[in-house]
Amino acid sequence: MSATTSGPRAAGLARFTVAERAVHWLVAALMTACIVTAAILYNGSLGLLVGHRHAVVLVHVWCGWALPVPMVLGAVSAAYRTDLRRLNRFTPSDWRWLRSRTRRDGTIRVGKFNAGQKLNACLSAGGTLVLLGTGTLMYVTGLVRLSWRSGATFVHDWTALALGLLVIGHVVYALRDGEALRGMRSGRVSAGWARSEHAAWADEIRASGEDPPPGPSEP
Repeated sequence: MSATTSGPRAAGLARFTVAERAVHWLVAALMTACIVTAAILYNGSLGLLVGHRHAVVLVHVWCGWALPVPMVLGAVSAAYRTDLRRLNRFTPSDWRWLRSRTRRDGTIRVGKFNAGQKLNACLSAGGTLVLLGTGTLMYVTGLVRLSWRSGATFVHDWTALALGLLVIGHVVYALRDGEALRGMRSGRVSAGWARSEHAAWADEIRASGEDPPPGPSEP
């Protein structure tokens, strides 16, 4: 292998740290467990097939309670905190991106996260908090009166459905963009992809000196 293919360009650009990827995959595993157990609890046929309803309830509840834990522990990472600030900040470019029908043509320069990813993060975090609160009221029956628990059940069920659809959409989009998925698996992406999909972020990386100039064969 030549020096040019084994250098920084071959390795790509650093996008996510180990801590960030660990938070993402732990949350993904817990969310998957919650979705699967919820499907078993709410679908009679699946419930009969699996059995052990009490065990399924316990897995569902404890995985739900554990969902925020990786997010909180991730705050010890400076890179994680920086990306949280990025996700929590909507810029004028983000609003233009949302309104545009040609948002993926590179005309609107996107930072590390596009507006869709920011919305997904906000809705996922908000939905998780709602499910955590309503689920706790449903499980710990002595906390509130019956009418409150009934209302919590209604909110919990519909929020779970909405969040489940959001998660499915997130997975579909991730599978359609192999380079983005690679970034979450390995922590690195190609310089060309960064310049095409997240031009403003690529400029930040270039200014920091981490992005080598494109070679003859690289766009």
